[in-house]
Amino acid sequence: MSATDVVDAFIAAIEAKDIDAAVALVSDDCEYDNVPMGKVFGPAGIKELLEPFTASCTAIEWVVHRQVGAERTVFNERLDRFQMPTGWIELPVAGVFEVSDGKISLWRDYFDLATFQDQMAAPPT
Repeated sequence: MSATDVVDAFIAAIEAKDIDAAVALVSDDCEYDNVPMGKVFGPAGIKELLEPFTASCTAIEWVVHRQVGAERTVFNERLDRFQMPTGWIELPVAGVFEVSDGKISLWRDYFDLATFQDQMAAPPT
């Protein structure tokens, strides 16, 4: 699989709320840098961060508007959508992924933390 194929499979697993399948696509030393919030490392760290949040969602959609991959690096511009019991949270995100030996070794997301916090406090319907 190409680096883009790996990232696409990772996003599909997140959208399916299959965190085990998602973390199976990351390396043992993967760095997930959720830029405004901090870093976690490896499949266990990523799962520990994602699982509680995704479990509270009734649906997840990561709409990729633009994506480019070159060798082992993939950049994308997305709208990450999370359906909560009170409505959808929508977060514009710029993502950077590096893939080594068929697994994501770096995942870095850039977004505006205040946009996320405002919607968590009073999500739109």
